Order: sequence, then C-alpha cells, then structure tokens
Amino acid sequence: MGAWAGPFLIAALLLAGAGAAKAADPSATVGALRGFGLAVPPSAVRVGGGVEVALAVVAAASGNMIAAYAVAVSYLAFTAFVLAARARHLPIGSCGCFGKIDTPPSALHVVVDVGAAAAAVGVATGDGSGLGTVLAAQPLAAVPFVLLVLVGAYAAFTALTVVPQLQTLRAERRP
Repeated sequence: MGAWAGPFLIAALLLAGAGAAKAADPSATVGALRGFGLAVPPSAVRVGGGVEVALAVVAAASGNMIAAYAVAVSYLAFTAFVLAARARHLPIGSCGCFGKIDTPPSALHVVVDVGAAAAAVGVATGDGSGLGTVLAAQPLAAVPFVLLVLVGAYAAFTALTVVPQLQTLRAERRP
C-alpha cells in the first residue's frame, strides 16, 4: 500500500460504513435514486450495501490491485452521482450514503470522494501489500497509525454528514 495506506484505509472504512448503513436501512438511498427517476427496490440497495462492505474489507485486507481499482470506481460513481444531483438542483435531502443520516450532496462530498478514489488508485498501482504488511511496518505496534486512520475516517464521515447539514441550516437562516 505504501504511502497511500492511511488515506486508502480511511476510504475503505468509509465505504464499509456507508455500505453497512445502506444494508441496514436502504430507504434514504432508495429516495435519492428516485430523485433521479430510478425505481430501485430496497432489496437491491441492501445487496449493493453488502457488496460495498465486502469490497472494502477485501481491498483493505489484501491491497489487491483489482479490489483497489473497484474501490476507486465506487468513489468515482459516488462523485458522478453527487455532481449530477448538484447540477440538476435535485431536492435531495440526502444522497443516501449513510442510510438515515442526512447527507445533502455538497462540494465537500465531491472533494472527499475524489480524494478517496485517488488513494485507491495509489494503492492499486502500488506494491500490492495488504493490511498485515502495512501494520507490521509501523512503529509502536501500529497503534498511532490505527488511531490516525480511525480519526481520519471519523473526520471524513463528519465532513460528509455534519458539515453539509450546518451549511443548510446557515443558508436557511439568512434573510
């Protein structure tokens, strides 16, 4: 994974969390897709969420080139969805990324998604090492590295959920 290990693991955690949320409650994603005129059944969203979780776990654990490229493609698809929603000015209160949590499509969402895709491409074109190799190479039993990845994933999650909500509230309060 090389230098991309941290950002890629953050992206994988975010993808796994989003997939788990969609699998648990597909309603927000179903609603967002309806905004585009796509009638996707909840069961399909649940399966898609499960695939996201599996893909994230396999890619993070193995560092496999194909799995890492698949993570990149997932994030590029999310980027396209958010850009299309913003360009069409669709009244979507949530992109459906994290289940019930309101995540209005925002410019910050695009930045996070593109960064995650870049990290995945960096891993895909790297040495192909997996999580075990990355952790073994870290000092202090990898504790600082793992903590930074967890904090980074939480920061990205917050950027995608809380920040857009605050921006919406601020815009509504302006006279």
